[in-house]
Amino acid sequence: MDPRLLEQDTVEVARQLIGCHLVRRTLQGNIRVKLTETEAYRGSDDPASHAYRGRTPRNHLMFGEAGRLYVYFIYGMHHCMNIVAHRSGEVGAVLLRGGWPIEGIELLRANRPGVPDRQLVNGPGKLAKAMGIGMEWNGYDLLQQPEGELFLEWHTSSEPTRSTPRIGISKGKELLWRFVNEDGPEAGHPKRS
Repeated sequence: MDPRLLEQDTVEVARQLIGCHLVRRTLQGNIRVKLTETEAYRGSDDPASHAYRGRTPRNHLMFGEAGRLYVYFIYGMHHCMNIVAHRSGEVGAVLLRGGWPIEGIELLRANRPGVPDRQLVNGPGKLAKAMGIGMEWNGYDLLQQPEGELFLEWHTSSEPTRSTPRIGISKGKELLWRFVNEDGPEAGHPKRS
């Protein structure tokens, strides 16, 4: 993948990631998830961002090179994964909020036993758990394809994408930096509210 695709405004990258595939190679086979929901988080101009108050040991990756995975632990129970994406000299990352299984459904089910297929990867914590992503992936270089264990396949989506306020924040609610693409029944993806 061309790293320049991630070296743009964070909000634009969040929109463009809709329809892209996140691929995880495992010894048991590949997992491939089509991204259907993302959120952009920038720096000092974004009060909902981890980077709003400056660099810390937790958020330092958001200030670094595009294409790194920024993983954090939330509510004492969930990992969330973000892709560092921003213009040179800026700060930002895109939260991967949800997707739709394309390949490796049995591996996703094994990572989230007893969960209905439509709920395997439809939330940020669910997506990370189903793909087997934890803190050990923090800082991982997604641009290693084709050698990498985890990478992005860029797909230009022609499907309509809507923007909404981000979820679960108390500040920056006026910023429509959450992007959602609900494919519809023709692609096997149930509509979500």
